[in-house]
Amino acid sequence: MNRNLLIVVGILVVVFLFGGCGYNSMVKLDEKVSGQWAQVENVYQRRADLIPNLVNTVKGYANFEKDVLTSVTEARAKATSVNVDPSKLTPESIKQFQAAQGQLSSALSKLLVVVEKYPDLKANQNFLELQAQLEGTENRITVERNKFNTVTQEYNTKIRSFPNNITAGLFGFSKKGYFEAEKGSEKAPEVQF
Repeated sequence: MNRNLLIVVGILVVVFLFGGCGYNSMVKLDEKVSGQWAQVENVYQRRADLIPNLVNTVKGYANFEKDVLTSVTEARAKATSVNVDPSKLTPESIKQFQAAQGQLSSALSKLLVVVEKYPDLKANQNFLELQAQLEGTENRITVERNKFNTVTQEYNTKIRSFPNNITAGLFGFSKKGYFEAEKGSEKAPEVQF
């Protein structure tokens, strides 16, 4: 029995020595995920920073619907209050973050729809510049979320592959969550003319 145990231990030692235990590469990938998460938060913060200027520009038009401005302001406050610890990027924490950001996106969409009723506002240079910056930021958000999902997939694959899964288990590396599509986004919106 001792001989069999020695053979198993010997095989494990060989696997770790020749296959590498993967610890350092897991650390690098974990840091890569954390760094990309910081970039995701950075572009969301850029959007949050643009919103007060957009709201103030729109406020200058007296007849503008106050409830729309209030909903944008409240959604921004909620979105900026949801913080996720990079070391705890669980599917649940990312869903919570994504839900708060989704509410802000929805409020901004309503704002931009209502703006269509105000030709003077649509022609305002400050508003046009802020709208262009907001559109650019939304594109950046998409790019950074995609990059986050890519590095997260690389990390998750690494920690789940043999023999790395043994090292991951020993040192507490756990699976990270992804950004996922909003519910209902798999169906194309119905457009009627």
